[in-house]
Amino acid sequence: MRGPNRFLTEEEKKNRPQITKALLKRIFSYLLPYWPKLLLVLAAIILSSIFGLLPSILTGKIIDEGLIGGDFGVLLVLIALSFAVLVLSNLIGVLESYLNTWVAQHITYDMRNQMYAHLQKMSHRFFTSSRQGDVITRMTSDISGVQSVIANTLTSILSNIAVLATSVVAMYQKNWILATVGVIIVPLFVLPTKRVGKTRWSLALKSQEKNDEINQILNETLSVSGQMLVKLFTNEKMEYEKYQKANREMTRLNIRESMAGRWFRVAMNTFTSMGPMLIYLVGGFLMIQMGNTSLTVGDITVMVSLLSRMYQPVNSLLNIQVDVIRSMALFTRIFEYFDMPVEVENRPYAVAPPSVKGDLEFCHVGFYYDLGQPVLQDLNFRIEAGHSVAIVGPSGAGKSTMIHLIPRLYDVTEGRITLDGRDIRGIDLEVLRKNIGVVTQDTYLFNGTIRENLLYANAQATQEQIVEACRQANIHDFIAGLPQGYDTLVGNRGIKLSGGEKQRVSIARVILKNPRLLILDEATSALDSISESLIQDAIDPLLKGRTSLVIAHRLSTIMAADEILVVDQGRIVQRGTHRELVEQDGVYRELYETQFRRALEDQKNRKITKAKVLAH
Repeated sequence: MRGPNRFLTEEEKKNRPQITKALLKRIFSYLLPYWPKLLLVLAAIILSSIFGLLPSILTGKIIDEGLIGGDFGVLLVLIALSFAVLVLSNLIGVLESYLNTWVAQHITYDMRNQMYAHLQKMSHRFFTSSRQGDVITRMTSDISGVQSVIANTLTSILSNIAVLATSVVAMYQKNWILATVGVIIVPLFVLPTKRVGKTRWSLALKSQEKNDEINQILNETLSVSGQMLVKLFTNEKMEYEKYQKANREMTRLNIRESMAGRWFRVAMNTFTSMGPMLIYLVGGFLMIQMGNTSLTVGDITVMVSLLSRMYQPVNSLLNIQVDVIRSMALFTRIFEYFDMPVEVENRPYAVAPPSVKGDLEFCHVGFYYDLGQPVLQDLNFRIEAGHSVAIVGPSGAGKSTMIHLIPRLYDVTEGRITLDGRDIRGIDLEVLRKNIGVVTQDTYLFNGTIRENLLYANAQATQEQIVEACRQANIHDFIAGLPQGYDTLVGNRGIKLSGGEKQRVSIARVILKNPRLLILDEATSALDSISESLIQDAIDPLLKGRTSLVIAHRLSTIMAADEILVVDQGRIVQRGTHRELVEQDGVYRELYETQFRRALEDQKNRKITKAKVLAH
């Protein structure tokens, strides 16, 4: 039993959603805007099911009035009518399919837009704590599943009900005795299908599990590293026996699954033949033994045809619980994301100041990711507009968290941060973030051209402005030397560029943004000395005239700051200039002795080496 199964897995049974009035109301709220077209779909389904009866009924008349009656003219008319009904029925089916697809596509279009807009508003916490695969799954396969629910499950239920109802009504109008016989034998078709299908599904699951086990063995033992390990520990025989055992079990399960299907088809063929035989038997008894003159050969043929027409919808409706539970689970997963609160958003009274000077102040700021586990505690400092502060401290001290609070990637949990004397939570988010430029250690570039990545900061920037920004960032000459220049594709996450080149492109991007407040987060760490020097040359003019916070490990950058804040375990433990701090015992002096001095000596040694090379 391959393909979509008709049975719930144990996990689905365990996690089946609560089907409540509120859930159904919410689901139907997405259908409501399209109710005129949905009514047309319903009308098309009903018409299609009615027209679906006519070929069977007309076949009875062809037999009675045309063939047995010996009237060739009537035979021609009935055949022509049957053909016309067939064409009309197919046209109605096409219309139904189009309307159905149109509605399903537009509902998923609405849901995708709603989901994307909602996810864009989520805080940085959401994206750092959620698995990216889960987020993408909600946006893609889950919402695409909604299309299947509407286009297939919903219309399938309506269509099956309509076909079943019209078939039963038509059968009872013809002959209530034969109709009752037909209804009674329907379970003979359905029950074997369900039971054998469940057996095959169970076997298929076990077979798939065994296949996964085999693939795991192959991936581990036939990889380069795996094969080396097997050979070095001389475990070839053990691995072969493990593979042979799993392979034997999967073969046994595949045979059982295949044979279950064979016996199923034998049973179905028997019951399929038995149904019409019973109709013929009872019909013949009524006509021959009971002398029922109102019943004809054509009527019996119609009843046999309608019996076959009843089977598929009955079988589908018996499995409707599976489809409904899966559909509800799908909507529940989507609604879980829609219901996630937006932690960082514009407040009702948010203002959009026409200009920003860049006067920044932390007032008793505290922050935690999890209640009871503070990351930052009672931070107090001020940076006057145009001045700079360097933030130093050991790894995990809370430095990056501090700068994430400024553009409101997170909101403070205690105290407040002000910009030009105004709480940043009262400033329009777009205005706040447009006035903040950030250069991070992990530079991110979109998979596009260099020009497109630069214009991301300022879509209206001219070519002259782009070139000037790149000159300031020490990257223009490199870009100009590329075959496609600024139209060079950078690859996924900028993979075609080196770390230093990506960093300089990101600096050029910030220059184009022209922010009043600049944040540099370890912007030159993990780079080679040449790249670091080029980037430092690009950063120095960028800092002039802007309020800046710099998380740095490079001593020259730290010494150039107006003030140094030393952070440890979420608190500011020291503050002052380099000269003042290096004379004190504490965290800064320890960092200077272990990191900064060594970096300074390495820099001096590189300069001496370079001078010697030039001298020769």
